[in-house]
Amino acid sequence: MSVETAQETYTLEELLASVKENHRLILWNDDVNTFEHVIYCLMHHLQYTETEAERIAWKVHTEGKCAILEGSFTELEVYRKILKSEGLTVTVE
Repeated sequence: MSVETAQETYTLEELLASVKENHRLILWNDDVNTFEHVIYCLMHHLQYTETEAERIAWKVHTEGKCAILEGSFTELEVYRKILKSEGLTVTVE
């Protein structure tokens, strides 16, 4: 008796994508930062367009928070530190 199996090959990116846990970078509303500063930070550090950054700023203002980026914990921790250094309130979930 013989058994034939199909061999599947995967790229490194496919393997990493399948095992990495997705996290979200959350921007929280505060009473310190202006709309202009939040919009600037989103455009400068995360390459959002002005329209996208304004939409996020309004969502944070009206809903209290907004997920602004998804990815691995390590990647998001870098952005969290950058945005925190700008005075924004951000967490990784």
